Amino acid sequence: MSFSAKSGSRPSAEMNVTPLIDVLLVLLIIFMIITPNDPHGLTTAIPQPQGKTASPDTPIVLQISQDWKGTPLIAINHQELAWAELENRLVSIYKSRPDGVLFVKGEADVDFEYIADAIDIAHGANVRRVGLIPAD
Repeated sequence: MSFSAKSGSRPSAEMNVTPLIDVLLVLLIIFMIITPNDPHGLTTAIPQPQGKTASPDTPIVLQISQDWKGTPLIAINHQELAWAELENRLVSIYKSRPDGVLFVKGEADVDFEYIADAIDIAHGANVRRVGLIPAD
């Protein structure tokens, strides 16, 4: 605080805010350093609608639907196949696809155990990224 006396008036107190601004700038720098810059969460990819023709950019969608027998049915782009054929089929598909992206679409009544098994089989078949599509 400083005091100033003018001629013929009472002394008044004025606050010196310079040290407070210094403290504020130091706190601002500290909070900027503490704030993490890396994003949290998982990266996902959503299939984009394509034309009628199938191209190498056409997304591969693995559909898992519940069967009345208990074991879910699987299909790759609407072509049904057995669970035993899944890994061989994925290996043959991803030999010519450098992106390594697979989308898994499971119905709401399918146990997550089967979806996790399909993702595990896909990782064994050199699929690098897996995207999940919610059920309709």
